[in-house]
Amino acid sequence: MNKFTKLLSVAGFLMLSACSGAQSNSEIETLNSIEAVGSPFTKYLAAEYRDYANQEQYKTKDFPDALHFARKGIAAANGEIVMPEPLDDWDLDKVHIDEMTEARAMLVEVLENGARDMAAETSAVAQARFDCWVEQQEEDWQNTNHNNCKNEFFAALNKLQALVPAPAPEPEVAMVEEELPAPVTEIQAEPEQLPLEQAMFIVFFDWDKYTLSTGALEVLDAVTKEVNGRDDVSKVVISGYTDRSGSDRYNKKLSERRAKAVKDALISKGIDPSKIVTEAKGETELLVETADNVREPANRRAQITLE
Repeated sequence: MNKFTKLLSVAGFLMLSACSGAQSNSEIETLNSIEAVGSPFTKYLAAEYRDYANQEQYKTKDFPDALHFARKGIAAANGEIVMPEPLDDWDLDKVHIDEMTEARAMLVEVLENGARDMAAETSAVAQARFDCWVEQQEEDWQNTNHNNCKNEFFAALNKLQALVPAPAPEPEVAMVEEELPAPVTEIQAEPEQLPLEQAMFIVFFDWDKYTLSTGALEVLDAVTKEVNGRDDVSKVVISGYTDRSGSDRYNKKLSERRAKAVKDALISKGIDPSKIVTEAKGETELLVETADNVREPANRRAQITLE
């Protein structure tokens, strides 16, 4: 590379870095000046994300992550329940995935079982340190920092687990209410094919999951059979949905993953990928209307329609 080309490359890098830094700086200034509202937990969490975003912006110069955590801090400051980082969003070494997946599950469980109300500050520290652990583990070059975050996370988690009792086994009736709804399809076994616009299938998901159950896979077998048995199908539309527990942003991403999981399964069953279109609907278009932050199994779904 000649000297002039090198200068252009350096100039381009500096320009991109400056733009990224300016954008994150604007969000951090907003977070630094905003007056947090909501519950004690969301206020403490906003403060934790504010400190971490400032550290990423001004100390380590990690502008993209500074921007990300500043936005989480702003959401928390506005009173939103912001969930711990989903691991699929980060480029993590497989050797760490199992440990961090289990750690996140324990954190979400204790938070959902009342820790946010019983120990707001410790809950905020636990979540912020988990996110720090995830971010630093991806970068891996700041070994001391991410070890500190990991250690502080587990110290806070242990306090919460000692304070919040494990949930008692639910009565049989309650378990039935929380079970996934039975697979649904509007296509009946009839001698004649239904009009294409009436063909609709639904699969359901566990809370905060996008893995396909045995029942869901059976429904997708029916979808595959229907598509392959018709000559008038030009498009298979998959719409992913969530219930209203969690933030809008998190649910939008989760609904996208659910739609993609269905798409990948249909492709593996032989559906032409060029026919498949996915949509992430988040917590909109609920089958069962609920208040915010309510778990509802019927709303955790993906719908498949044919065109």
